[in-house]
Amino acid sequence: MSTDAPHGAEWGLQIEAPLRLADPDRHSWDESADLVVVGLGGAGVAAALEGVERGLKVIALDRYDGGGSSAANGGIYYAGGGTAIQREAGEQDSVEEMYKYLHIEVGGVVADQTLRNFCEESVATVDWMLGHGVKLNAKVWKEKTSYPPLDYFLYHPDSSLAAPYARRAKPAARGHRVFVSNGKKAWGLGFGIYEPLRDAALKRGLSFHKYAEVRQLALDASGRVVGVKALQIPAGSPEAQRFGRYIAQAAKWIAALPPSFPLAWFTYAIGSWYLRRAQAIEAAHRQPRWFRAARGVVLSAGGFIMNPAMVRHYAEPYSSGLPNGTLGDNGSGLVLGASAGGKLDLMNRISAWRFINPPKAWAQGMMLNQRGERFVNETLYGASLGDAIVEKQNGKAWIVLDARLRKQAFEQAKDPKIVPFQRDVAMLNLMFNCRKAPTLDALAGKIGFDRDTLRRTVDSYNTYARGEQPDPLEKRPDEMAQIGEGPYYAIDASIDSRLLPMATMTVGGLKVDEGGGMVLDAGGKAIPGLYAAGRNAVGICSNIYVSGLSYADCIYSGRRAARHAAALVTTGA
Repeated sequence: MSTDAPHGAEWGLQIEAPLRLADPDRHSWDESADLVVVGLGGAGVAAALEGVERGLKVIALDRYDGGGSSAANGGIYYAGGGTAIQREAGEQDSVEEMYKYLHIEVGGVVADQTLRNFCEESVATVDWMLGHGVKLNAKVWKEKTSYPPLDYFLYHPDSSLAAPYARRAKPAARGHRVFVSNGKKAWGLGFGIYEPLRDAALKRGLSFHKYAEVRQLALDASGRVVGVKALQIPAGSPEAQRFGRYIAQAAKWIAALPPSFPLAWFTYAIGSWYLRRAQAIEAAHRQPRWFRAARGVVLSAGGFIMNPAMVRHYAEPYSSGLPNGTLGDNGSGLVLGASAGGKLDLMNRISAWRFINPPKAWAQGMMLNQRGERFVNETLYGASLGDAIVEKQNGKAWIVLDARLRKQAFEQAKDPKIVPFQRDVAMLNLMFNCRKAPTLDALAGKIGFDRDTLRRTVDSYNTYARGEQPDPLEKRPDEMAQIGEGPYYAIDASIDSRLLPMATMTVGGLKVDEGGGMVLDAGGKAIPGLYAAGRNAVGICSNIYVSGLSYADCIYSGRRAARHAAALVTTGA
């Protein structure tokens, strides 16, 4: 990379090459702290809270209001080993069983010892969260589902109940959904974890600067990261208030509909109108401010799923998916780390979610590729299905049902226990994204399946459903339904399906020393003073995702960075 030009310009980012200071003491700093956190989302707030608890002075900077995708997500936190919530629910779990299951999913993207440490800390981490005001609930949903009914808060958010996994690790409900109540009903969203942790950090002395975009790192003569430059709208100004209102509207409208939906252009146009006005305020009113970090800078600014150019560059097969993120997920933290020599890894890894249960009838049917073959166990977690579709089937897949299963799917979609977004998506696709044919041969002609292949696939599937032969993909007979009553239906489950969007999020990032979270360069050497956490770092969820694992990794990696920084021997700022 050039040392005298912005980085990431081809992706719409304006990250400047690091400022190298012969003598940091002679630089004009606006504020100083022990730890400077760049991006106050899930990982950032964990680093900030852990830091202030350990006696560090911490400054957090965020381009927006903080929270990011962690505050906006479904509020699932993956934990096990016998948490207080699991024990209250009567769920039997152990660190070893949690480790055995995650070892299958993690696939070696982190060291075994890192994964084991993550599992061993899980119980204490949940206690730490509870102690800071996070509310969880022990009402458990034991069946397989992509998301539990709204009045259930502990469930299986993974593939642990599926036969290929259950025979290797004892299943347990490890999805802890946050409990937030307004006195009339309870629900769970990510802000129910983020806000108590943020408030606890602020109460203990965290200095939080909103509307401050970090553009540049500062290094001393030895190459140690000693601070950052941010462009900030003056705090409390009328411009800051207007910016906050515009950004809130932009985020709401841009995320209103999946890009493939017929009216998405309209909602996106409204969101873009607000975004342009917010950006105009930034352009006219931001001021540069320098923040010194005596012990280190933590990059925790989220992934890059909201940067289409960057997604096309690193992971083009996923570019037609539904971006699952917030406006701050533009890759800036990753490019900041790379500007100081940090090594990016697994940037092609995108978690793509193809959830097909509920309705249960969809998962009892068959998922086929473009040739008319089954290629995956339909009971697996949605990210495993999405990975199989995109990585192994060029992004194309179909859910095939017969008349009986389609009727059952309609009935199941009307179940009042189903979350509204599950119901609405199911009904929409059963009515408008379902190709119909009187015979299997006719269906093959409509979709482009090979007729003989489709007939063989159905015949084999029916023998598995009757229990006459074991399914090579290890789907149990009671999880299958015979395909036999015409007419037949095929739902487009491809990544570019117009009415069944496949949500996507980035899981690659900067390589870090897994003992302390320091960013590594291309030679594997730690860059002093620079940490990465959450989706700015390769972590526990950087292979196959399960619900809540990114949030758990954010908390784990953010606290890890703060602990390491607190343990450093330093002369101070």
